[in-house]
Amino acid sequence: MNENASENLQIRGRLSTADYALIALFAAVMAVCSWISIPATVPFTMQTFGVFLTVGLLGGKRGTLAILVYLLLGSIGAPVFSGFTGGIGHILGPTGGYMVGFILTALLMWLAEHLFGKSVPSLAVSMVLGLIVCYAFGTAWFMNVYTKSTGDIGLMTALGWCVFPYIIPDVIKIVLALLLTKRLRPFVDRKSI
Repeated sequence: MNENASENLQIRGRLSTADYALIALFAAVMAVCSWISIPATVPFTMQTFGVFLTVGLLGGKRGTLAILVYLLLGSIGAPVFSGFTGGIGHILGPTGGYMVGFILTALLMWLAEHLFGKSVPSLAVSMVLGLIVCYAFGTAWFMNVYTKSTGDIGLMTALGWCVFPYIIPDVIKIVLALLLTKRLRPFVDRKSI
């Protein structure tokens, strides 16, 4: 590889100031989405919508970084989680697996983007698969933490508390995120490298 090709690869791998601004903006968008909350065992929030919209608009790399920034802010105590809360205890608690699952969702969406491109059908499939991964990881985490702190819990009970009530709202969030992504992506793409 010649020197110019190597230099071009390094430039493409770097984030611009506009990229950093978008990452920060969408970390804030996810915080606002988490504040829209209905209390429950696992609170009904717009967080998953924020995750899907973030990765849909920013792409896999910047979207994953925005989710990491959001979770890091929350883990150090910034009130970015549901109910204007924060702290590492929320991530280590029973529902923290769903928040960690946001990273897995973003990584899966990034992989799908890399393999299949940014078409709306590809994005829709990656969002659904990402949601399934988030549900699976979050539910396993919930069962583990709940068992250690409260007592044994069966899979169907955990799914009844943590997954089944959220399927229809989350599908609606995916549809909404897809519509907004399709509409807003041209504006966001102009702001990046």
